[in-house]
Amino acid sequence: MGRIKVSNLLVETVRKDIKNIHLGVYPPNGKIRIAVPLKIKKESIRLYVISKIPWIKKQQKFFAKQERQTPRKYVTGETHYIFGKAYRLNVIESNESQKISIKKKTHIDLYVKKSSTILQRRIIFEKFYRKELEIILSKSIKKWEKKVGVKPKEYRIKKMKTKWGTCNDKDTRIWLNLELAKKPFHCIDYVLVHELVHLKERKHNDRFISLLESSYPKWQEHKDELNRGILGFFEWGCKSNSKLKNIIKN
Repeated sequence: MGRIKVSNLLVETVRKDIKNIHLGVYPPNGKIRIAVPLKIKKESIRLYVISKIPWIKKQQKFFAKQERQTPRKYVTGETHYIFGKAYRLNVIESNESQKISIKKKTHIDLYVKKSSTILQRRIIFEKFYRKELEIILSKSIKKWEKKVGVKPKEYRIKKMKTKWGTCNDKDTRIWLNLELAKKPFHCIDYVLVHELVHLKERKHNDRFISLLESSYPKWQEHKDELNRGILGFFEWGCKSNSKLKNIIKN
């Protein structure tokens, strides 16, 4: 891994055993990363980046204007999202077990010890998000497996910095970003179907789009909603179709 500077743009470069160049601009600050074939010359990389400067700046401008949260301190009065809905946090210091409880569909009660740290409170939230996302996925996975016509060996939830989801088509495994627990249900469905389709078609080509449209007709609408959503302090991004020219360009 290395870095090159092109017209005041700092570009992180990674050489991989691939055939094509993959250029990405990532939230929240518009970081640029390019994956290139192993034997490609440095000057060729530079020329490719130069040809994409207008697109790069457009993506960076988009991220700069996008609404985002300040760092979460997990204190009373903060806003936190659960499946696309905003809740007001109410912190309760107690000697009882540390937990999260939803009140009247408007508030989150967070029970913590008086000496709890921000990190400890964040971990409680992440455990809660993971459990809730697992429940939702257990209900929707079978539906979309049948619709797409493919059945993965395994699903996993993990924190990811640059993707809402990813898959391994050889091992037929799918990973979904923990941050999806903050997004609307239909956005979660879109990411799930997107990755399922990748098990049938690895590349973002015409066949992929056809399969996606057949299984999930509203994919474009829900994908755009997902990408336009409020950015958290540490945002995660979404790998998108090359034809959409959004977030990542293939």
